[in-house]
Amino acid sequence: MQAFSKWLLARPHNAVLALTVTLLLPIPQLTGGTIVVFLALAQGYRKIMNIVFFTALITAVTLLILGGSLSSILTLIFVAWLPALLAVVVLVKTQSLTLSLQMLMIVSFAFLLVISLFIPDLAVFWQPYLDVMAQLLRESGMQLEAGLLTADILTISAVFIFWLIYSMVLLFGYSLYKRLPIETFEFGQFKDLDFGRIIAIALAALTVIAFLIDSNWFQHTVFAVFAMFMMQGLAILHWLKDEGIVQPIIVAVVYIIFPILQIFLMVALAFIGYIDVWLGFRRRLKKV
Repeated sequence: MQAFSKWLLARPHNAVLALTVTLLLPIPQLTGGTIVVFLALAQGYRKIMNIVFFTALITAVTLLILGGSLSSILTLIFVAWLPALLAVVVLVKTQSLTLSLQMLMIVSFAFLLVISLFIPDLAVFWQPYLDVMAQLLRESGMQLEAGLLTADILTISAVFIFWLIYSMVLLFGYSLYKRLPIETFEFGQFKDLDFGRIIAIALAALTVIAFLIDSNWFQHTVFAVFAMFMMQGLAILHWLKDEGIVQPIIVAVVYIIFPILQIFLMVALAFIGYIDVWLGFRRRLKKV
């Protein structure tokens, strides 16, 4: 990865080429966003803005010549790279990786509340997507899952995936930056991530409210926020590896089997992360 980082920084057109290629990949938000974060940290805002501008310009001109959809690709660029740029701004301003990830969690929850206020009928809003996804699930033999698919679940899942992708974008981009063979700024380490007791208390209060008002949407939202603590659970796993308490192969296995056992591992890691807020596993293990 260090060779790739050096190649990106060698010439501006290398970065333009790399960003253009990411638009063709399955998850352009993750790949392109990671490059945007890395370049912004390594070269500053002005250079990354120039690179993004020229990438968008070249892509737009190419599509006009080929007769492609200009609006769709510009929307993709906006959705994929703007949040990454905003995440970098927050990281640099706060000088803290932990605080940046905390803010990303809070913003995601606030966005869910905004959606509920400004889109009164989520079923109508998501109906075209619900029909397509339900059809795909039925064709895959997943009749039960198709029946459970609702507008509320789709909304919460979309926001959770958005949070997960851009948390990973910030972490991956920052990791590439820290691996550069030059002096870099220190914004903290992922293994020390702690979402803090304020967010944990807020989650506990929201959980009580969710069951008192008996709202499925609110209960699903609270579960999504709880699931975000999986990031702290992963941080603990990396801390254990760095301390020599668990072998690197264990961490690798968790990532490899995550797509297969994603629900189980997500809940397990979130539970560990949430309990760690109160018990401080890493602090206690250091004293042993």
